[in-house]
Amino acid sequence: MKRPEPLIAPSILSADFTRLGEQIDEAVDGGADWIHCDVMDGHFVPNISFGPMVVEAARTRNDAFLDVHLMINNPEQYIVQFAKAGSDQISVHCEATPHIHRALQMINQTGCKAGVAINPGTPIFELEPILHMVDLVIVMSVNPGFGGQKFIKQSYQRIEQLARLRNSGGHPFLIEVDGGVTLENARSIIAAGADVLVAGSSIYRTDSIADTISKMRKNAQSALRPVV
Repeated sequence: MKRPEPLIAPSILSADFTRLGEQIDEAVDGGADWIHCDVMDGHFVPNISFGPMVVEAARTRNDAFLDVHLMINNPEQYIVQFAKAGSDQISVHCEATPHIHRALQMINQTGCKAGVAINPGTPIFELEPILHMVDLVIVMSVNPGFGGQKFIKQSYQRIEQLARLRNSGGHPFLIEVDGGVTLENARSIIAAGADVLVAGSSIYRTDSIADTISKMRKNAQSALRPVV
């Protein structure tokens, strides 16, 4: 089966919040496929970011695909709020709730696409019972909570393992990688089996958002092109 073209999802966690709308527009106009929204509660992860109001503000800015990543405990309490705020896709952590099956059902009931995220220290095989329910799996390639961290190299093996599970089970979900994604490792991440690259500081903290997105896409696409 032919693999889809890689998608680039800038994370607004690294944007300049004094002009967030402009920075979202810059990313979308610069070729971003999705806008990634990292929601942190200060409990599941040691940081607090933003809530549904920021997602709603991003929604009213343009019609970009909003990829909302809930790094929060008991996500079931907030799924409906984030769906109403305008999320297109909502992902919850398998470690954040004892009822991951129920949480994914709730997301589907809102009409949003459903995703599950997994931390670096959690075995990939723990996702097997719910892979048929998801549109997306987020492989965390850093320990979640802060932007600007370095990519954990063992993540390549985890992406490959997940890609094998996808292929053997005939599942159609996309694999997204979040944490430490750069121009330098984008090709290797896609080559390992990923489809979506989340990048925060490596996109937003550059001289040109559009140029960086273009370069990242070119590097990612090279992983799917035959060497001539």
